[in-house]
Amino acid sequence: MKRIHLLMLLGSALFAAASHAAPPIRYVDATTLTIIGKALPTELPYNRIDTARFRVPAKTVGFCYHSTGLAVVFRTDSRTICARWETSGKNPGANMTAIAQKGLDLYIRRGGEWVFAGVGTPKIDGRNDRHEATLVSTLEEGEKECLLYLPLYDQLKRLEIGVDGQSDIAPMENPFRHRIVIHGSSITHGIAAGRAGMCYSSRLGRDLGLYFINLGFSGQCTMQPEFASYLAHVEADAFILDCFSNPSAKTIDERFDAFVDTIRKAHPTTPLIFLQTIRRETRNFSTRIEKFESDKMAAAEARIRERMKTDKHIYFVAPGDLLGGDHIATTDGIHPTDLGFTRMLERIEPPIRKILKKYGIR
Repeated sequence: MKRIHLLMLLGSALFAAASHAAPPIRYVDATTLTIIGKALPTELPYNRIDTARFRVPAKTVGFCYHSTGLAVVFRTDSRTICARWETSGKNPGANMTAIAQKGLDLYIRRGGEWVFAGVGTPKIDGRNDRHEATLVSTLEEGEKECLLYLPLYDQLKRLEIGVDGQSDIAPMENPFRHRIVIHGSSITHGIAAGRAGMCYSSRLGRDLGLYFINLGFSGQCTMQPEFASYLAHVEADAFILDCFSNPSAKTIDERFDAFVDTIRKAHPTTPLIFLQTIRRETRNFSTRIEKFESDKMAAAEARIRERMKTDKHIYFVAPGDLLGGDHIATTDGIHPTDLGFTRMLERIEPPIRKILKKYGIR
C-alpha cells in the first residue's frame, strides 16, 4: 500500500509539474513582420543595399549585406520571446562583442520609452552559424510593442521569432518619424558598441523618436562617387555625414566638392549635416598619426567652411573633443565604446536636434 501511495503522489507531482510547464514555442518568419532601417528596398530582406541594382566601391560589397541598423518591430502578448537565426560562419572581430556582431538586441516600449529587454546571444564555437536563444521570459501579461535590432557586423540570412504557442504576434507600424540617413565610417557602423541597439544612430532614434537609417561602412567611407550616387537616389528629410574619419587630407580636398555636388543635384535644399571626426587616442604618442589626424581634421573644416559660404543648407557639427580627456572611452584607441558613444551623443545631439528643428523635423 505504501508503494502504491508513493506512486500516486509521484504521479500527482508529475501532473502538477506538467500543468505548470512552459507552453510550447511557436516560431514565425520575421519577414512577415515589419522590417525597418533600409534606405531603399533590397531583394534579400536583411541586406542594406542591393548591389545588383547599385554600384558600390569594391571593398564595401560585403558590408552592404550586413544588417546594420535594421530592426524588426512587432506586437505580441506572449510572455516569452525567443529567436532562431542564421549568420555567416566568420568569427567575431577583435574589437567587437559577439552579441553586437552576430546577436540580437530587444527593446520593449514602456511608458513611451524604449527599454532594454534582452539579447539573443549567438553561438561562437568556430563552426556554428545557426543560433537559438530566449531573449526574455516571464513577461507580464498583455500586449507589448517590441523593437528587435539585428546584427551590426554580419549578414543575417534567416530569422524566426518565437512566442508562446497560444499567443499572438503581429507586425506594427514603424514607430519612428521622418527619414534621416547617416552615412559614415566604422564609428557609424557601430564597431565597438556593446549591443546592436547601442550604435549612435539607433540611440539617436530612440532618444528623439526619429527614423535614422545607418549606412556606416567600416574603414571605407572616403566620399566615393558610388556612395554619393547612391545617396542621391535616397529620399530623406536630412543627411548626417560622418565622412572625415577614414580619408586623408588629400582625399578630402580631392573629393569633397564632387561628393556634395552629386547629392545636391538630387536634393538641392535637404540639410547636409557633416560631423567632425573624433580625436583618436592612437595619436597620443605617435607623431605620424598625430600629423595625419590633425591634417585631415583641418582639411575637413576648411572645405566645409568654404562650402557653407554658398550653400545655406550645409552644417558642420564640431563641438570639440567628443570622447572626453580621460582616455577611457574607446576599445582600441579609435572606436567608441558605449561610454564613448554616450559622451559623443551628449555633444552632437543638441546641435543636430537644433538643425533638424529648423526643417520641421522633431
